[in-house]
Formats: sequence, structure tokens, C-alpha cells
Amino acid sequence: MDLAEKIESFQNALIDHATGGAGDPLAYELGREEIVNNPLLKDVAPRFLRTCRNPGQFWSFIKAKFPHYVQRSEYLREEFEPIYERLEGAKSTPADSCVSSVLQSFNAEGVHAVWTKALDRRNTDPEGAITLARTLLETVCKHILEEYESAYKSDSDLPGLYKMAARQLKIAPSQQSEPIFQQILGGCTAVVEGLGAMRNRLSDAHGQGKKPVKPAARHAELAVNLAGAMATFLVATHQARTSAPPSN
Repeated sequence: MDLAEKIESFQNALIDHATGGAGDPLAYELGREEIVNNPLLKDVAPRFLRTCRNPGQFWSFIKAKFPHYVQRSEYLREEFEPIYERLEGAKSTPADSCVSSVLQSFNAEGVHAVWTKALDRRNTDPEGAITLARTLLETVCKHILEEYESAYKSDSDLPGLYKMAARQLKIAPSQQSEPIFQQILGGCTAVVEGLGAMRNRLSDAHGQGKKPVKPAARHAELAVNLAGAMATFLVATHQARTSAPPSN
């Protein structure tokens, strides 16, 4: 269940309680924390969630505010609308749509599925999103290498896979004659290496010590966006080369 589904379930439970149903203290506490302690949502959280810390306080508030069940239901739906708008806005950008279109056309079941999962976790599960950002690039590189029937080791790391794929696509810095392309494509290599290191240091792929480094949503957004841009570039280059007419 993703965050939007959890919040919708919590909202429905509040409506049920506000219209005569029994309140569940634990469910209320967990649902409240999902919103008021989430950096993405706390500024759009309904005011009553900040002040009503348990079902009893919520019942006292809603009973005094509106005498009729219909009024209470409408109020709660209106109060939760900014949350859904924030989640929807955080989930999708024009760049996301562009990447999705390219990756969908390349491989819907594998590559695009990983990208979609990374987007879903970008703001709600930073560690998982960073892991998926690396997985996305690894998957793209492996698919491209398989298209060229280029063998790779099953335990190859991301930088190694990327360098192999880049050579196949003729976008390795060493294959360029123009200095500006050497510089730009060298930067791409550095980005991929950085994503690999970021995943090792900040993601949920490895255990950590007593003072773990916790990534914020902005770190996950950076990792996912960079991975999406690099994956799109690799796929677009591959598609351009395979669709080009053979040279005489």
C-alpha cells in the first residue's frame, strides 16, 4: 500500500468515526504520524490533526464543530484534498513523463517498471528510491549489452556496466574527438559512478552502524532524476543507432 492509499484509508476511518463509528487509537496514531511527521505533507496537514492526538480528542472536536454527519464527512474530505494534491504534484513532473515515455517504449515490463517504482518512493522512501535509481541504470545497461550480444559478468558493478554499454554505443569519452563531448560524456561517467557510491552509502541496500546516514527526500529526488536522465540518454542513443540506415 503506497502513501496515498494509507492516507485515504485513514481519512475513511476518520469519516467513519465522525459519523458514529468506533475509533481505533493505534490506527489513529499511525495515520496521524504518516501526515504530521512527513516533511512533504506537514504544512498541508489539517489543523485538527496537529491538535487532536487521539480519537477521543478528534471526536470532541468534530462533534462540537458540526452537528450533522453529512457536514462532518464533507469537511473531512475538503481538509484532506490539499494532501492528495501535494502527493500528486510530487509524483509527476514534465521530465518524469518524458523519461516514462522513452523507457516504456524500450522495455515496459523491466526497465519502465523499475522507473515507476523509483518515482513512487522518491518522496516517501528515500533509501528505497536511491536503491531503485541504481537498479534502473543497471537494468538499462544490461538490456543494451544483451541487444549487442556483449557478455558481462553477473556481479559487474554499475560503473563497469555503464562503461561497457557506453563503448558499445560509442559514447565513451575516449571515443570522442571533440573536447566538449569528451567533457560532457566524462561528466556522465562521473554521475553514474556517483550514483553507485550514493547507493552504497545512503540506500537501504546495506546495513549501517550506530550512526547511520539517512538520506532526505531531496537526495532521493536527485538520485532518481539523474538516473532517469542517464537512462533516457542511453536508450535514446541505442534507438537512434539501431534505427539509422546502414552506411555504404
